[in-house]
Amino acid sequence: MEGLDERKTKILKAIIKNYLDTGEPVGSRTISKYTDLHLSSATIRNEMSDLEELGYILQPHTSAGRIPSDKGYRFYVDNLIAEKNQEISDMQNFVIEHTEKMEQVLKKVAKLLANNTEYAAMITGPKYHHNKLKFIQLSKVDAEQLLCIIVLEGNIVKNKMLEVEEGLSDEQILKLNILLNTSLNGLSVEQINLSTISALKEQAGMHSRIIGDVLDAVAQAVSEDEDLQIYTSGTTNIFKYPELSDSEKASEFISAFEEKKLLADMINDRLEEREPGTGIQVYIGDESPIKTMRDCSVVTATYELGEGITGMIGVIGPKRMDYEKVLNNLKNLKKQLDVIYHKDEKSTGG
Repeated sequence: MEGLDERKTKILKAIIKNYLDTGEPVGSRTISKYTDLHLSSATIRNEMSDLEELGYILQPHTSAGRIPSDKGYRFYVDNLIAEKNQEISDMQNFVIEHTEKMEQVLKKVAKLLANNTEYAAMITGPKYHHNKLKFIQLSKVDAEQLLCIIVLEGNIVKNKMLEVEEGLSDEQILKLNILLNTSLNGLSVEQINLSTISALKEQAGMHSRIIGDVLDAVAQAVSEDEDLQIYTSGTTNIFKYPELSDSEKASEFISAFEEKKLLADMINDRLEEREPGTGIQVYIGDESPIKTMRDCSVVTATYELGEGITGMIGVIGPKRMDYEKVLNNLKNLKKQLDVIYHKDEKSTGG
């Protein structure tokens, strides 16, 4: 980090860790006992003065100790993420039967995360991105109706009833199924262009209207976007931290957290802009996209269940939160969700 030598870095880390533990401004005498630098209080005061000029720490009151600035927290978090490559099993006793429904699993995850971190926690249900067609099946219901079964990435199944003007034989339905699957499997709606549609209708001949109905059903199935499910827990944990327990701030925070609309907007934006390998995001203070959470830190992690299925886990707490503990918990939950999903997939023959 530009402007920080090893000594300044150690002193800054010591200030942040001490403030995380106590919530009180940190003085030079405390740091002289806290670090292994064996420096005098006067030398530490000089270094702290430099750190303040560089914007990493603040002095809230004259003659008081220092507290980390948002820039200081950012330095600490970025270094912590870089160092945390090993998985630490803080939650080895986290056991959920793979036969439980995903909703029950996610509610337990939110509660467990809130209890384990002592902050507010949230987790979303899986969201599906850029769905492609895996399979289409037309089946005869009666002389005037066909059932169109559409299977998308992530084994999402959509059903649509189609009206037919005249009865189709089993052989005709078989030929339509072969035509549809040969031409469309693996394509997204954006890839089904006019040329593809024209070729399909031409090959279908007298049954071209059915092809048009199937393509309309596919477009509807892919565009359907169910409301994002968000499960929260631990809202009242914020009252444990004096800097967040002010009645007005607490009321605004609880309203935003429980109403979930602002959370949903933030999560949707985050999931849409995500890039491979950028699973963990930390918002400190004014970096938060939610105005009523500008006095907090928000730590989020995306989890992936394969085939375009993603979701988000998050922890909201004071800026002096125990980032190391939170990051470890989020990493472990990402792993656990993957394990649970694949157990459930095997148990259902997926």
